[in-house]
Amino acid sequence: MERKTYVTHGTCSRLITFDYEDGKIYNLKFEGGCNGNLKAIAKLVEGKDMKEVKEILEGNTCGPRPTSCADQLAKAISEVL
Repeated sequence: MERKTYVTHGTCSRLITFDYEDGKIYNLKFEGGCNGNLKAIAKLVEGKDMKEVKEILEGNTCGPRPTSCADQLAKAISEVL
């Protein structure tokens, strides 16, 4: 299993870490941000196909921002893929 660490840009969360193996995502954690929502995202994507997660979350925005923590996760996954 490999680990990805991604420094976010334009969001309240500062850092995203997750493990991945065979195209699936595990142990997702966000540093900072909306704690409850980000823990829920982590539970929802646990063991899921990274391509599918990326397609679902890519382009999601937060308020007036052009990105979101979910969109930043999609960008982190893109770097792995």
